Amino acid sequence: MYIIATRNYPPEVGGMQNLMYGLSVSLSKYEMIKVFADKHKNQKDFDNNLSFSIERTGGPKLFKSFRKAGLINDYLKKNNKVKGIIADHWKSLEKITSNLKKICLIHSKEINHEKGSYLNQRSIKVLNQCAYVVANSNFTKNLAISRGVNENKIKVIHPGILDTKQINTKILKGIEKKIKDMTPRLITISRFDKRKNHEKIIMCVRNLKELYPKLIYFCIGSGEEEENLKKIVKELQIDKHVIFLKNLSLDQQNSYLKNSDIFVMPSIKHKKSVEGFGIAYMEAAQFGVPSIGGKDGGASDAINHNETGLICDGNNFEDIYEAITKMLENKKHKVFGNQAKINSKRFYWSKIIKQYLDIL
Repeated sequence: MYIIATRNYPPEVGGMQNLMYGLSVSLSKYEMIKVFADKHKNQKDFDNNLSFSIERTGGPKLFKSFRKAGLINDYLKKNNKVKGIIADHWKSLEKITSNLKKICLIHSKEINHEKGSYLNQRSIKVLNQCAYVVANSNFTKNLAISRGVNENKIKVIHPGILDTKQINTKILKGIEKKIKDMTPRLITISRFDKRKNHEKIIMCVRNLKELYPKLIYFCIGSGEEEENLKKIVKELQIDKHVIFLKNLSLDQQNSYLKNSDIFVMPSIKHKKSVEGFGIAYMEAAQFGVPSIGGKDGGASDAINHNETGLICDGNNFEDIYEAITKMLENKKHKVFGNQAKINSKRFYWSKIIKQYLDIL
């Protein structure tokens, strides 16, 4: 039996949440597991459909972390069948006192602290006591080494994707009908924050509409930059070319994704935040949609440049614009999309989980 300790879990939405859910579902097919996660207002229906045990912890952030660690420590004292603990973040392990085998996932931002700083020392202490540290990309591995993580403990295992179930036909056809006259179609599904670089994509749309009068950009998500992005769209007078969508069901989201031409997310470094991998690129590839990613971070582990998509300089407006036009020219995105779909099969959880089983 294994314990999964996580701060990020559905029904909360996000790449990390998808990662921890995919890991727990896939591992549960081979081992008995118990998940300790944070409370969520919509957890009841979600948790009732799980095939494994899950315990939720609520309250203020600081007290919640202590309480969750306490619950895990108490559980370990009463259960001698637990073989090890898998955590989504070094803070999820910091207060767990057991000497059981520990595996910690790392992603980039949470370890990107100046060497010797207080947070750096805390994170390195936890990580170097783990049996394995699982980096989501080679970029994250190298970042971890530079911050003081023992290289011999690091194993690169890319995030997996669950094989998408068939989309509800009624929802799919409804969205297809709604957007049939909009083409070409760009899409981004992510949080609205500076790192994801929506602002430059919107600026590209302003110029692209001159070449493609029916072009549309589906901007799916929410976050602190939402109002700012909507303001820019209004100022550029491109309201008809940018559609903001949020609180979509998975079938709705996948319907927009399946019917898009290019997934655009040329992420940049913003303060300490950087894209460690970009699971969204693989989720797009699964539907035969190629991606444009940024050179900063680990996107190159998810996108094979000039094959399944393009890597560009997200800090350079012209570079992003050129990448989009290159992919749209002569419908080259269809060729890239076919390759992306083939490549995505390497990232199915049915294959990725075997790498976890090797270290467990």
